[in-house]
Amino acid sequence: MIRDAMINTANGMISASSSSANAQSPGLKTYFKTPEGRYKLQYEKTHPSGLLHYAHGKTVTQVTLALLKDKPAPSTPTASSSSFSASSGVRSAAARWLGAGNGSRAIGFAGGNGGGKSVSSTSRIGSLGASSSSNSMTNTNFDGKGTYLIFNVGDAIFISDLNSQDKDPIKSIHFSSSNPVCHAFDQDAKDGHDLLIGLNSGDVYSVSLRQQLQDVGKKLVGAQHYNKDGSVNNSRCTSIAWVPGGDGAFVVAHADGNMYVYEKNKDGAGDSSFSVIKDQTQFSVAHARYSKSNPIARWHICQGSINNIAFSFDGVYLATVGRDGYLRVFDYSKEHLVCGGKSYYGALLCCAWSMDGKYILTGGEDDLVQVWSMEDRKVVAWGEGPNSWVSGVAFDSYWSSPNSDGTGETVMYRFGSVGQDTQLLLWDLEMDEIVVPLRRPPGGSPTYSTGSQSSHWDNVCPLGTLQPAPSIRDVPKISPVVAHRVHTEPLSSLIFTQESVLTVCREGHIKIWMRPGVAESQSSNSETVLSTSSKDKPLLSSKIGSSSYKQ
Repeated sequence: MIRDAMINTANGMISASSSSANAQSPGLKTYFKTPEGRYKLQYEKTHPSGLLHYAHGKTVTQVTLALLKDKPAPSTPTASSSSFSASSGVRSAAARWLGAGNGSRAIGFAGGNGGGKSVSSTSRIGSLGASSSSNSMTNTNFDGKGTYLIFNVGDAIFISDLNSQDKDPIKSIHFSSSNPVCHAFDQDAKDGHDLLIGLNSGDVYSVSLRQQLQDVGKKLVGAQHYNKDGSVNNSRCTSIAWVPGGDGAFVVAHADGNMYVYEKNKDGAGDSSFSVIKDQTQFSVAHARYSKSNPIARWHICQGSINNIAFSFDGVYLATVGRDGYLRVFDYSKEHLVCGGKSYYGALLCCAWSMDGKYILTGGEDDLVQVWSMEDRKVVAWGEGPNSWVSGVAFDSYWSSPNSDGTGETVMYRFGSVGQDTQLLLWDLEMDEIVVPLRRPPGGSPTYSTGSQSSHWDNVCPLGTLQPAPSIRDVPKISPVVAHRVHTEPLSSLIFTQESVLTVCREGHIKIWMRPGVAESQSSNSETVLSTSSKDKPLLSSKIGSSSYKQ
C-alpha cells in the first residue's frame, strides 16, 4: 500500500506542468461535465519531488489563497485588481526575455524553491528572476504582486504562483521543531504582517508574505511568535482565521476545545493567564487580566477538538465544528451562542458560509453535507452522495444561477464538497424546491410542503440552543449534479476562484480545474490564468472550506 502511494505520488510529479493529462493515473479523467459546460484540468501544483512520502504522513495539506496587491496601497481595491493582469503579463514577458521563463534554470535564487538544488527554478512572475543577479540575500525590488497558493506538507510551508504553470513551488519555509497545520491570509492587512501559520505544537506565527517571497532562505523572516513553546496552550492548532474588519485581531482554535483571540500589534510574549475552566461541558469566555496580555481572550467551546472555524463574510458570526459532532454559531462581538446542532453521526470536520450569510455548510464522519439555515437555525437539507468522510465544503460565490428571478435575491446556490472517497461533488440548492417538514402529528408521519422554508416551517429553533441530531426522515435530501473522482489520494479541501475550482489531496497535490469557456479563451494567452475580469470580482484570501469573495 505504501509502495503504491509512493508510485502515485511520483507519477504526479514527473510530468511537465503544461501536459496535465500525462500526470493522470489510469482511470482519472482530465475534465468533468456540469449543466453549464465542461470543467477542464488546466495544470497542477505540488511539493518538490525530493520530499519523501513518509515525511508528512501525520499532517493533512490545507491551502490558503493569497492575493498580494501593489506594494504602495492603492486607493481602491478595484484599481489594484484591474491593473493586476496586465502588469503581470508585462513582468512575465520581461522575465522570459531575460531567460527566466517556464522551466528555465539559468537564473534564480539558490534554494529558493525548496527543491534542494544549488540553483532553483524561477517563477513566471518575472521580477523574481529578472533581478536575481544581485548577490544580496533579499530582493527588495520584487514587489511580490500576484496570486499565490500557500500550502503545508510535512514540516514545510510551500508557496506557489497561481498564475504560473510551473508545477514546483517558488518558495519553501521549513520548521525544525514542529509541523505547520493551518494558515490564513489577510489581503487587507494595514501593516506588513498578513499571513498566519499555526503549528502542531500549538505555536503560532504572523509574518509578511511579501517579505517571505523576497528572502531566499528556508526559514521564516520577520516573524512575530505567539504561544511560544505552548506557553498558553500546548495542544495542536487545528484552525486559524483573521477576524474580518478586526484591525489585526485573529483567532486560533486548538485540539483541546479552546479558542484564543490575539491582537497582532501586541507583543506575542505578553503574559497571559486565564481562570480555570469550571465546567468543561459548558461554553465560556474568559478575558485576560492585564491590558498588555496576548492572547486577550479564551473561548472554551467544547470538550474534545475544535476541527474547523469560519467567520461569516461580514465578521458578525463565527461558526465552529468539533469532535463532539456539533456545529456552533456564535455572535462574535457579543460572545454568545446563537444556534447550532449535532451531526447525524460522528464528528464534524469542516464548515463554510454562503456569501450572504444565510446558510452554513458542514461535513464530517456521517458521509453527509448538511445545509444549515441561519433564519431557521436548523438543518434544512442533507446532501447525499459522498461515500466516505467529508473533509472540505465551500459555496461557489462566482457561480450565477441560470434562473435568477431578477430581484437580486439568490434563488439557487452552488456548493461543492470533497472527501476521503477522492471525489469532488457539486450541488445545486434551489430554495423553491426544498421539501420541508412542517410538523409531525402525534403518532403520524410528518407532513411536507414545497416552497420557502422560512414561511412554511413553523418551529424556528430558539436562540442559544443546540439541536439534537435530526431524524433522517425529517430532513429533505438533495443529490449532487456532479460526482467526479479527481485524485488518487483522499481529498482534504477545495476552493473556488473566479475562473477555476481547486482540489487538494491530503498528500499535497493541487489540481486547478478551469471553468467552462475559460480554458478556451485563454489558450491564445497562456501567460496568466487570472484574467482582467478580476476587477469585477476581486479575490479574497480564502481558507479552503470558505468561499472566495466577490462584489
